[in-house]
Amino acid sequence: MINRRTFLADTGMGFTGLALSAMLQRDGAAKTEEGAWRPPDGQPHFKPKAKTVVWFFMIGGTSHMESFDPKPELTRHAGKTIAQSPYKSTLDSPFVKQNVREVIAGLHKVQPTIYPLQTGFKKYGQSGLEISDWWPHVGSCADDLAVVRSFWTTDNNHGAQLQFHTGRHALEGALPTIGSWVHYGLGSLNENLPQFVVLGTPLADCCGGMNGHGGNYLGPEHAGVRMNVDPRNPLPFAASGEGKAREDQAREFELLGRLNRLTAVEYPDDAALRARIKSYELAFRMQSAVPEVFRFEAEDDETRKLYGMDQAQTRPFGETCLAVRRLVERGVRFIQVFHGYDGGAGAWDAHGGLKAGHTKLSGQVDQPIAGLLKDLKRRGMLDETLVVWGTEFGRTPGAQGSDGRDHHPFGFCGWLAGGGVKGGIAHGATDELGFHAVEKRHYITDLHATVLHQLGLDPRRLEVPGRKRLELDFGKPITEILA
Repeated sequence: MINRRTFLADTGMGFTGLALSAMLQRDGAAKTEEGAWRPPDGQPHFKPKAKTVVWFFMIGGTSHMESFDPKPELTRHAGKTIAQSPYKSTLDSPFVKQNVREVIAGLHKVQPTIYPLQTGFKKYGQSGLEISDWWPHVGSCADDLAVVRSFWTTDNNHGAQLQFHTGRHALEGALPTIGSWVHYGLGSLNENLPQFVVLGTPLADCCGGMNGHGGNYLGPEHAGVRMNVDPRNPLPFAASGEGKAREDQAREFELLGRLNRLTAVEYPDDAALRARIKSYELAFRMQSAVPEVFRFEAEDDETRKLYGMDQAQTRPFGETCLAVRRLVERGVRFIQVFHGYDGGAGAWDAHGGLKAGHTKLSGQVDQPIAGLLKDLKRRGMLDETLVVWGTEFGRTPGAQGSDGRDHHPFGFCGWLAGGGVKGGIAHGATDELGFHAVEKRHYITDLHATVLHQLGLDPRRLEVPGRKRLELDFGKPITEILA
């Protein structure tokens, strides 16, 4: 005979669900009368232009002036101080103080001696968009890009990595990331794969760690799921199950799920436990679906070459980008891709050796990223896939040491492609030295708002009772770049 506790535990969430419902009713969060708050139903709030987001993040701070925002005046006035140049008023801008909230006062100073550009630029495509010689393959996609040259942020240290993803300064703590808001707001397009996937090694603990793809108060079930581009070990947090019969694995997952549901009866308000229980509902299906994503045998040689998988320099990130396309095909909503993990601030952090470092790093990712854009486009998938490229801040116009640039939150760039975005345009501007965002300035939550808008989501309707959000959190969609 089955007792009541076992029955409740074995039927979904059992008492956990009943207790949670009671608590929400008590708090007024789950009232059924018209006009009361309800959690998202998985449907967009208005007609979306995109179904999926690919979010590239370069860890450490890529130089905006040597990627997608050329500043020839740096070379023209190289060796002079900013005060000696025609642009000495740059340092009098109120943004110098308004834009920065320092964690360690004076750690990152304004570097006064102008450092020349370390690479050339060319005009690409019918649009004539100027792009660095370090990014020629992405340059060949210029007519699909909307480059935003007027981002700014407030953290001049690498907590800006977390800020880029949550919209808040690291001193304010961890908050839900853009990927988790998408996960929270929309239903799944594939029942066999996670809705929010993380590829590449994420942020180091110094700079946000797991909070860079976390759900925070939305709950751990809305955090990104890390995956390895390796069919033998695709889930870094789980055993592969290799060598086990499928029936044996099924029985193991069934037992684990039952034990966790029994525990849930005793701990009904444990969010982490609820997330774990939900994960077991997905885990068994993932055992076969996930490894298949990373098996590239079916891809032809032309596709492999498109991603640079025939070259040692580009093969690792090429495999990652090909996996991105395969995840997009299978309906994963949000794919967050990191590049540049080094256990600390990030490989793109060019305090010295900027030319050598950026040449190497851009060489690793330029062709694979362009390959993804071209592959999505030729398959008719780019129109519904919003691709975003970004980094936590730019680099200083002035030199740090003999051959580097320091952190620079005052103005930097990123770009978007596909998903209802206009192509072949540059939006906003920094000044002649690339110091301040001066035209059509955008704090990074404007980028978040743009992503949500293209997915058909209104961030003000993704409300959580008891969690007051600031106006800054919502941002405003960058409508000028939208088709």
